[in-house]
Amino acid sequence: MTFRSTDKYIATEDLSVAVNAAVMLERPLLVKGEPGTGKTELARQVAESLGLPMIEWHIKSTTKAQQGLYEYDAVSRLRDSQLGDPRVEDVANYIKRGKLWQAFEADTKTVLLIDEIDKADIEFPNDLLQELDRMEFHVYETGETVAAKHRPIVIITSNNEKELPDAFLRSCFFHYIRFPEIETLKRIVEVHHPGIKEALLTTALTQFYEVRETPGLKKKPSTSEVLDWLKLLLAEDLTPADLKGDAASALPKLHGALLKNEQDVHLFERLAFLARRGG
Repeated sequence: MTFRSTDKYIATEDLSVAVNAAVMLERPLLVKGEPGTGKTELARQVAESLGLPMIEWHIKSTTKAQQGLYEYDAVSRLRDSQLGDPRVEDVANYIKRGKLWQAFEADTKTVLLIDEIDKADIEFPNDLLQELDRMEFHVYETGETVAAKHRPIVIITSNNEKELPDAFLRSCFFHYIRFPEIETLKRIVEVHHPGIKEALLTTALTQFYEVRETPGLKKKPSTSEVLDWLKLLLAEDLTPADLKGDAASALPKLHGALLKNEQDVHLFERLAFLARRGG
């Protein structure tokens, strides 16, 4: 099993090496990077590239590690017992299987995505450490042990919102997705907007990188945002000359696709004011 770029996803050489190393070592692949750099999509493309089914577990701030294994619905069992339902005789009827259980019992190897693990509380990663290492867990209500039929390829994403425990980090193969250089970004754009004119693309990406590198920017626009911006530019049939616009205006055309908070918009408005005053 070897992962490379697909017709829908451009993977840099170091990212492909990281994926393949994690598969070979049978370790979870921990992928970090700023939001919008394709971490979640990477897992989907690994599954498609290797021809494997995928199971997605999207983490929220309220998610507990136990939910990935199973949940026991004691309330429903109590209610059914009061109603005389014969299902109460078998506790297994009230066990809801989590995403890890689904991956462990699958008849074929799967790709298991644990998405945005840093959203959960600090104990969440360590609570999964043993299960991901041993690839098995115990169901106390039924007394059974669930072991993986086929060890899944586990891909874990993080937006770096909080530090992860050292013990958990030691169990993973780590890769940080750096923001792509302009030539790599051009290849990514070609996948999503094939046939875009070179002059427009060069002008747009030059302006985009200038926005990203503006000092004081609170949230830098990401890969997903530049793709949305280019989609709008193409829909409006704008030219390179249109993008340059008024020399005194620091805000890019259709800037709402790139700038996502009022502080950054005000920053560019101040830059425009200073440019006019300087002129």
